[in-house]
Amino acid sequence: MNPLGGQVVNLYKRLGETPRERLERLRAQKPQYQYEVLSYAGRLDPMAEGVLLCLVGAENSRHEAWLDLSKEYTLDILFGFSTDTYDVLGKVMQTGGEDKVCRPLVEAGLNEFRGKVSQEYPPFSSKTVEGKSLFQWARENALGSFALPRKTVTIFDIELAGMYKVKEPQLLAYIEEGVAKVQGDFRQEETLRLWRRHLRASGEREFPCATVTLSCSSGTYARSIASELGTRLGVPALALHILRTKVGEYSVAKSLR
Repeated sequence: MNPLGGQVVNLYKRLGETPRERLERLRAQKPQYQYEVLSYAGRLDPMAEGVLLCLVGAENSRHEAWLDLSKEYTLDILFGFSTDTYDVLGKVMQTGGEDKVCRPLVEAGLNEFRGKVSQEYPPFSSKTVEGKSLFQWARENALGSFALPRKTVTIFDIELAGMYKVKEPQLLAYIEEGVAKVQGDFRQEETLRLWRRHLRASGEREFPCATVTLSCSSGTYARSIASELGTRLGVPALALHILRTKVGEYSVAKSLR
């Protein structure tokens, strides 16, 4: 802790945790933070993990500056399913089309994301419209009353690191395990009921996935990249796993677990 009482702590947010839960876990890990003012710079969704910057004490006065740092991610994209949250914590909306996914098609689609990109805010996000967060509008089934807001972000680099297939039983088990880690009201029961309707523990299907590395400006939604890629390819797609590997110069290798 410096003499001014300000500090930045590089935290690792686990899969299933909310940022607020991670801050409370820090207080339990490090008693010296028990009575400090803590906030986080750059939200991570429950189904994302990795670097979360915690601002301590006087450093909270520079919150906006910390928000502006660039980010890096490793993103796993699942083809054949889309959800209303663009990740596995959402209600399944569309299925199919995965048979036409191939490496050249995915690479061509990713190439379209480089540079400045106009990105629509996800329906389930904290962006405020007319005094309410988009996720509140979404839960009230009222998103149809206005167009989703957009913003311009910059994709510095995006690369296809590899492709693989996940078997149906393993996919269902992964989703069940991940969703079970999430506390609070995120429609978990309804979400799992829909996933179990579409996936079988005894199933024999395989679904294509792509591992993508992403370097981008602040404010970029990695799960939106997954959903938008699917739209461009004409195949339902979502973020299967999101790992934030870097925020500015803070890397996941040095995060406090």
